[in-house]
Amino acid sequence: MTRLLILGAALAALALPPLAVSAQAADKLTIGYQTVVEPSKAAQAAGAYDAATGAEVDWRKFDSGAEVIAALASGALDIGYVGSSPLAAAASRKLPVEAFFVVGLIGSSEALVARDGSGVAGVKDLEGRKVAVPFVSTTHYSLLAALAHEGVDAKKVEILNLRPPEIAAAWTRGDIDAAYVWDPALGQIKETGKVILDSAEVADWGAPTFDAWIVRKDYAAEHPEAVRGFVAETARAYDAYRADPAGWSATNAKAIAEVTGAKAKEVPGLLTGYVFPTLAEQASPALLGGGTAEAVAQASAFLQAQGRIDAVLPDYAPYVTSAFVAEAAKLN
Repeated sequence: MTRLLILGAALAALALPPLAVSAQAADKLTIGYQTVVEPSKAAQAAGAYDAATGAEVDWRKFDSGAEVIAALASGALDIGYVGSSPLAAAASRKLPVEAFFVVGLIGSSEALVARDGSGVAGVKDLEGRKVAVPFVSTTHYSLLAALAHEGVDAKKVEILNLRPPEIAAAWTRGDIDAAYVWDPALGQIKETGKVILDSAEVADWGAPTFDAWIVRKDYAAEHPEAVRGFVAETARAYDAYRADPAGWSATNAKAIAEVTGAKAKEVPGLLTGYVFPTLAEQASPALLGGGTAEAVAQASAFLQAQGRIDAVLPDYAPYVTSAFVAEAAKLN
């Protein structure tokens, strides 16, 4: 199946009415993760989430947020890891999910890389070039925002919808001139390319992005203790990292590399590409207490302007909750 067909399936799933699936048993939790390097991967590698959630956790790897959204829509997942752009697309189509934990504010961990010898030195040079990006992802959103900021007509850029592993393969074959992606594919293409832009700079231009954990509303309503335990365990990993970034990174690099596919020696540096909020910051008005919903609304407006979604909602607050971070704060 091509990536366009997968995207189409995801969008079709998003258009479905509220999920008509039976609730998962309380002793089972199915989680869709992506290969982004962040502290909770160490807890995942250690199997810590089973005890924390009181459930047998089934971890399933995905290469893009669009695929995670499709799996959530079908009822195949209970919890999933997505970027702000897929979250905006899902919420705009009224998929019954809610963001309950902001993984991190994206900075240098996502970047636009130009191939050595391509002649691409900046965003303006992308006109007429082949640029790969996973559609309906944070990097897709950032790429479109960067083109708009630099006055480049996106229709004059050959934007290819490829998942991260496919981007790495296409890069090796010499099929593309540039790509906007995250690790481990980002690390691979940087070996023979140059970073011309990252998401920290795009954020400064007014288009910030973030990653988040989202949950099906029916699962959260039936098993709030599992979601609360998931948040508490994730927050503990973040607290440990913030207390000693260098030492913690060195100790846990191998485990994180095994889960993500990144090189262990690169993990410490990759962790610095995000800003990881505390539980107090998570629940604050800047994030889950209001700011996250506003950011989703802004991303949705941009996606509508780009013709990626049909309409925006008057309020995105129903798709964000601070309840679980507030409860987890009492446990940690």
